Amino acid sequence: MRTIIHNGTIINEGQEFIGSIVIDDNTITQVIQGNIAPDLLATAGRTIDATNCWILPGVIDDQVHFREPGLTHKADIATESRAAVAGGVTSYMDMPNTKPATITADEIAWKQQRAHETSLANYSFYIGATNDNAALVTSLDYRHICGIKLFMGSSTGNMLVDNRSTLEKLFAEAPVLVAAHCEQEEVIQANKARYTATFGNDLPIYFHPMIRSAEACYRSSATAVELASRHNARLHLLHLSTARELTLLDDSPLGDKRITGEVCVHHLWFDDNDYATYGNRIKWNPAIKTCADRRALLAATAGNRIDVVATDHAPHLLSEKQGSCLQAASGGPLVQYSLQTMLELSARGHFARTKVVEKMCHAPAQLFGVEKRGYLRPGYYADVVVVDPHKPHTVTTANILSRCQWSPFEGHTYPHSITHTLVNGTIAYENGNINDQCRGELLTFER
Repeated sequence: MRTIIHNGTIINEGQEFIGSIVIDDNTITQVIQGNIAPDLLATAGRTIDATNCWILPGVIDDQVHFREPGLTHKADIATESRAAVAGGVTSYMDMPNTKPATITADEIAWKQQRAHETSLANYSFYIGATNDNAALVTSLDYRHICGIKLFMGSSTGNMLVDNRSTLEKLFAEAPVLVAAHCEQEEVIQANKARYTATFGNDLPIYFHPMIRSAEACYRSSATAVELASRHNARLHLLHLSTARELTLLDDSPLGDKRITGEVCVHHLWFDDNDYATYGNRIKWNPAIKTCADRRALLAATAGNRIDVVATDHAPHLLSEKQGSCLQAASGGPLVQYSLQTMLELSARGHFARTKVVEKMCHAPAQLFGVEKRGYLRPGYYADVVVVDPHKPHTVTTANILSRCQWSPFEGHTYPHSITHTLVNGTIAYENGNINDQCRGELLTFER
């Protein structure tokens, strides 16, 4: 089928212009600037009138936790990919801390097959590093595996890698990007011991960024950077949360970097003043830090020091988010509202709309080498999002699609609405309706 999205403002590769996208089956065949010829429009089997709307590439989220297998009471690949396409996310890279953990080739294969059966969005999965599987993760075929996930801080099961020789081997021999969660465990435990000795175990949420402190983040990130630099490895620092960590990065073009950084939408939107309002709903690891940290991260995103914006989408039931800061689960659902959040931050003047597209679509595709995605280009897969900037959208329990059925953005009204999401040329989401027959594809990486 030929689909034509016409007469919208195309935001792509640093430009904005009125134009149309011609899609034949699963592929973009033309990107037209200016008015589309009536005879060409007449050849479409389906048209989407994007007048007064924006046409964007589909978002590629390089960090999600869809909880399958083993934690499906919170979420699974089917439910969270539905939320993803409703939010304009057409491709995702899922993390390995499931039950069992994704630390073997068999577990990767299981997830790929499960996503083939149930995922509405395109998919890929990280292999998790442990103290014991360095030989495996340095020898896999990474044509369909996005990268190696390294926890340099506390994690699920045995996925904390704290053996120095293992770290040296991993950075010396990793054939692909190493994506690292960096928090220094010794600093965290020392902080925890100090605060509980003084105030007891029932610590309120505002102790969370004091325990999982800026120092814990910086020291771990600095260690990762030192190892990667010495071994000339590709290191991607996930969910940076502090101004100080930005000093470990530079603002050279993405294609020239061996060490890159990601920020998540919650660290751009919230700061520690918001704990009084949202409590445990905004408890993440790494923790939400100060207003000064948030401002520094926003500025770095507007420039080239931060390379990628993602979500760290990590659903928990609200019942699991209760209790003290030592008891409440860390993480929350974000994938459905990440693009709208970034577009609102753009509307507030923090960065241009083209920068949102760069950090959420182009940069992940370039960084990971995603084949023929992340851009609106002829010959690329037709992963496309249409946004109506004149149609407000209020987040309510009724329109949240994640299985956990809550969001830190509940009650917030975005100035924009996502009207259409196409995955490989198929409409996955249209004006509030999900096409549950849509299926994404396994991402391929050019390596």
